[in-house]
Formats: sequence, C-alpha cells, structure tokens
Amino acid sequence: MPDAFYEQSKREARLRALAEKLEFNVERHSGRFTLTRTIDVEKPEREDNLTLEQAEKLLETWKLRGPHGG
Repeated sequence: MPDAFYEQSKREARLRALAEKLEFNVERHSGRFTLTRTIDVEKPEREDNLTLEQAEKLLETWKLRGPHGG
C-alpha cells in the first residue's frame, strides 16, 4: 500500500507543477481538485470536483491547445 500512496503523491506533485507552468491555481478538498485559471482568459476558467485523473487530463489538453487555450 505505501507504493500506491507514493505514486499518488508523485502524480499530484506533477499535476501541481504543470498547473503552475500553465498558470492554474490548484486546490484539493477531500481527494478532489479544483483548477482555476484567471490569467489570459476572458472570464475565469474553473473546474470543480475533479479526480486526479480528470485534473491531469484537463491540464494536458490545455497544454496542447497552447498558451491561450486555443
């Protein structure tokens, strides 16, 4: 079980590093994540109640779309 916890911690650290690079704020509440971006967007981009997998996917998609999300 410690390996699963360690892997989860590494994934969360990577998520936070990517979020910082893409200028997203990350909040964690009871194992769920909220991602918010207010820089270079017309209105704030906010996704709530995401699993780690969903948050990773959202950031990867944003990264592929480029600096302005499009």
